Amino acid sequence: MNIPRLISVFIRVGVMSELAYRANFLVQLLESVLDLATAFAGIAVIFSYTKDLSGWRPDEVIALVGVFFMVGGAIRFMIQPSLQEFIRSVRRGTLDFTLTKPADSQLLISIQRVEIWKLTDIVLGVIVFSVALTRMGTRLDLLQVAGFAAALVTGGSIVYCFWVLLASLSFWFVRVENILVIFQSMYEAGRWPISIYPRWLRFALTFIVPVAVATTVPAQALTGRLTWQALISAAAVAALLFAVTRVVWRIGTRRYSGASA
Repeated sequence: MNIPRLISVFIRVGVMSELAYRANFLVQLLESVLDLATAFAGIAVIFSYTKDLSGWRPDEVIALVGVFFMVGGAIRFMIQPSLQEFIRSVRRGTLDFTLTKPADSQLLISIQRVEIWKLTDIVLGVIVFSVALTRMGTRLDLLQVAGFAAALVTGGSIVYCFWVLLASLSFWFVRVENILVIFQSMYEAGRWPISIYPRWLRFALTFIVPVAVATTVPAQALTGRLTWQALISAAAVAALLFAVTRVVWRIGTRRYSGASA
């Protein structure tokens, strides 16, 4: 199975579908710019009263916001729409069409739908953290770039697995969309450094709902705050969570009975 080719096919189909509604691009761009302006306004208000936020300087928090937009854009680009479509297919009994295809079913449900205009969040995120690094005068060496890339992939993998685990609840429960909405709300906490929250909430945002790993950890790599021990631990968690996701997925698909049952 040629996974890159399979993904590219779904992306091309999604692009062709979305291009039929080009006005959506302007709407999405406006929405992203307003969201970014709101984030900047919050940062400006907070740093008008203090010089640092739990040890984070203004430009470092701006870099974190950039990572937050990048990861959030990636989620809304493919993961969120694909898994929402998966939940609907389980409820309607139409998941059969996916399960009978000669490819890994978890991969297929993870890439089946693309919302191309969400790439505006990723582009804005790259611009924001690039500007923040320039303002800080940070000169990234190869080791920092590698650490950032590894942290970004690790955080994205953990968030993806968490989404799949939540969506897989649809094999046992009728409606789970509200759970996904709760996760989306908690993800908003990732636009701020994890260290500003109380200890119990830091634990929840790191181990229960892994928002911190997706946003704060990559930003720490960019700002020189990330240790290799923490990155290795995060990678181990990602590997373990992926294994758990595969087990839950297989149990769920064996339990599933759809339109052909």
